[in-house]
Amino acid sequence: MQRATILVILLLAVPALVACGKDDTPGDAATTTATAPEAAATATTDAVVERSAKDGCKAVAPPQPASNPDRTLSKKRLNRSRTHTAVMRTNCGTIRIRLAVRDAPKTTSSFAGLARNTFFDGLTFHRIAKPGGNDYVIQGGDPLGTGNGSPGYSVVETPSSTTTYRRYDVAMAKTQAEAAGTSGSQFFIVTAEDSQLPPEYAVLGRVVGGQDVVRRIARLETDLANEMPRDPVVISSVRITSSN
Repeated sequence: MQRATILVILLLAVPALVACGKDDTPGDAATTTATAPEAAATATTDAVVERSAKDGCKAVAPPQPASNPDRTLSKKRLNRSRTHTAVMRTNCGTIRIRLAVRDAPKTTSSFAGLARNTFFDGLTFHRIAKPGGNDYVIQGGDPLGTGNGSPGYSVVETPSSTTTYRRYDVAMAKTQAEAAGTSGSQFFIVTAEDSQLPPEYAVLGRVVGGQDVVRRIARLETDLANEMPRDPVVISSVRITSSN
């Protein structure tokens, strides 16, 4: 069963926060949900489309939504005594994420299992949130490319009450109805200096390489109606490297 996973901006008189809402539970009256149109995930052409702007990213074909995204939770745990890095290659450059294995062994092991299963290959950064033109987050890892996809399972690992989400921190998206620390496959990279998010999102790690790529993606033009980039940002692969 798929569960909706949409990262939502709360447009209040306080700094914007990230939350999530299911399709049947879009959030309270104070929440504006940026939902992605089905057309964005159902392109039928494999042709490479030239980018609409010279933004430092390569032109790629619009990806297709995954036909069978469901996976089984990996039972393999990452070794806490080693350093594990997710190497994420995109058409805008390569991002290296140091996984927070000691702080979040369940979350990081789930993510690594999906990466080993090539789950992320061909997926996108489907959302670039910059409310009022200000940096906030970039989000990816949805097999449908709409903000509504998942790997068919979730894990729960509640973050510490002192957890903060600052620029280049990486965490997992969840729905508003889910418990703190719930995650599937969708992740976000914080691009604001301080997102001021509550400690409710499972920690994945921190960007240790390719910060310029994160900034490049964050600057891309988006559709104001749904925060999707006008030109696709495609993840060609995610691979996990380990070192002592």
